[in-house]
Amino acid sequence: MSNDKRKIGAVMVVGGGIGGIQASLDLAESGFKVYLVEKSLSIGGVMAQLDKTFPTNDCAMCILSPKLVECGRHRNIQMLTNSEVEGVEGEPGDFKVRIRKHPRFVDLAKCTGCGDCAEVCPVEIPNQYEENLTNRKAIYRPFTQATPSAFGIDKRGIPSCRATCPLHVNVQGYVALISKGKLKEALELIREKNPLPGICGRVCTHPCEDECQRQKVDEPVAIDLLKRFAADYEKEVSLDLKIEKEKNSKVAIVGSGPAGLTAAYDLRKMGYEVTVFEALPVAGGMLAVGIPGYRLPRDILRKEIGILEKLGVEIRLNAPLGENLTVEDLKNDGYQAVFIATGAHVSTRLEVPGEDLKGVSHG
Repeated sequence: MSNDKRKIGAVMVVGGGIGGIQASLDLAESGFKVYLVEKSLSIGGVMAQLDKTFPTNDCAMCILSPKLVECGRHRNIQMLTNSEVEGVEGEPGDFKVRIRKHPRFVDLAKCTGCGDCAEVCPVEIPNQYEENLTNRKAIYRPFTQATPSAFGIDKRGIPSCRATCPLHVNVQGYVALISKGKLKEALELIREKNPLPGICGRVCTHPCEDECQRQKVDEPVAIDLLKRFAADYEKEVSLDLKIEKEKNSKVAIVGSGPAGLTAAYDLRKMGYEVTVFEALPVAGGMLAVGIPGYRLPRDILRKEIGILEKLGVEIRLNAPLGENLTVEDLKNDGYQAVFIATGAHVSTRLEVPGEDLKGVSHG
């Protein structure tokens, strides 16, 4: 017989339907601490949608409502709504559970459940509680007796700032992290999509700000400056840029402009051996030779490229693609793939009358 006499006093119930609610109440009354996990905004499950129950033909909500109230008020029950279980490890009596709690976008401690927000919300979407037969507002409470009674916002689309960004960076995510002082986490989120945040924070035309919905109230959020702020914070910390399992494959990239550097960053993080071939004596392409130093300081450019080199990206300068270096040569050297990112150093013609007149210059 085991001599382990540890008291196990917590139970997790997954699913906030009538079965999960009753199990939680029974366990809580027995003295256990209960964590009730439900993926929707409130507990109640399908029973909350029913008018009558079988076989007694009793009112479903008349049975369910007292249990919702009791569950919400019981000191031994902690409800984790809008949450999902992602992993379980351990052994019977000693489990550890990893839970992803999705944002509600409404503070549970401050929402009074008055419903004023839903009255003025301009967005309507199908109402799942009514089996999509009616519409509801984007900010909503699943049903009148819902527990918790606070509202939540259904954000299913892509924010306009993120949709407009050419790299689809999680703009609203890193802006929120910066607002909480989590600069390192914000920078890690930016670098998931953008390997050159310090550069983009200075030269990007920030179309995201043009689409920012805040400008309908006062001014757009200064997204570009916030990205620059987070990137400059990297001078004080070192990010742990993880590389996936190393792959026994080599990739050649011709050109070290933004496209070449971004491809090198993504491929290296995936575990490929990457070599960048640059025709000029300096890396960066038009970033280095086309944008003046007062707009893009060269130390910022060198720092961003240096991060790629720390990841293991090799950059070979004065190596133009041509007679001395061909795609066939690269394949013969063992490169399984070649990405051509030579850029466009000469602008395209407009093909309009008069563009060749004296005094008209192409970029």
